[in-house]
Amino acid sequence: METVNLGNPDEILNFLAEVSLSGKGVTADNLLDYVLDEGFTEPTYLQAKGEDPEAYYKGQPNAWAVYQVREWKRVLIISGGSGRERRAQITETP
Repeated sequence: METVNLGNPDEILNFLAEVSLSGKGVTADNLLDYVLDEGFTEPTYLQAKGEDPEAYYKGQPNAWAVYQVREWKRVLIISGGSGRERRAQITETP
């Protein structure tokens, strides 16, 4: 999958609504719901990269393995990949 970089909050939310994650660790029928549950209601930046056979975009497998969602100073990183347990981490930048 090609790396995706988005900076428009509406585009980011629409993109996340089309992603689902299965497998071990962090899973979501709809990544948008997961991101909203973590408190990221107005994301300002998204980057998706890599490839994960247990991630789906618009119902198609092999979506991105790493998702970085930024909202001002907070960053949510969801990372996984083939054979890896998917993890989520929230950090604050200075």
